[in-house]
Amino acid sequence: MAFHYPNGTPYNNHEAPKSKKQVKNQKSIQFGKRGMDFEEEINKSNAYYLMRNEAVIHKKPTPVQIVKVDYPSRSAAVIKEAYFRQASTTDYNGVYNGYYLDFEAKETKNKTSFPLKNFHQHQIDHIQQCMTQKGICFVLLWFSSLNRCFFFSGEKLVTFWSEQESTGKKSLPLAVIEKKGIEINIGIAPRVPYLDAVKLHIQSNKGVAMNDN
Repeated sequence: MAFHYPNGTPYNNHEAPKSKKQVKNQKSIQFGKRGMDFEEEINKSNAYYLMRNEAVIHKKPTPVQIVKVDYPSRSAAVIKEAYFRQASTTDYNGVYNGYYLDFEAKETKNKTSFPLKNFHQHQIDHIQQCMTQKGICFVLLWFSSLNRCFFFSGEKLVTFWSEQESTGKKSLPLAVIEKKGIEINIGIAPRVPYLDAVKLHIQSNKGVAMNDN
């Protein structure tokens, strides 16, 4: 099914469009004994946090307008094309221990860098707006070929995004992500324990504030 932004641009949630060969190769990548659907595992992790009363985080629903439907039979309908009624912001938001969290989940097959083209200007604008209101914003970056996951703060993402034109750098090097981000060790329950990184981020920011005083 084809989704489009309000201006008609084709939509892809996590990564640039893949060829049939890339899709086939991606399906062959295994994490442990099975493939890992990054977004689905985040959803399961959110359910785990909710069940344990640790946080209330949900994936944001985005209203869509259906424009093309096929009816292969009288009792079945297949949506073939739809448009988002408004530009999407970020994937998830909610509350953790009195803090507002707002974040995006992205993945890549690249092994040495994370392409900035995976983000959109309206997402960066939204992150900036939330940070202005003292929300905690970040992105979860999944390197599917490496089976590695990172927390990368919204502040750092916005900085690299805004420097693209002046530096000519269109991606985040893995070495930079390793240094400036927080690696998340994939587990079992929850599968993506990103709140551990959020806690470290909060503690780090508190330390900076105390040093500034």
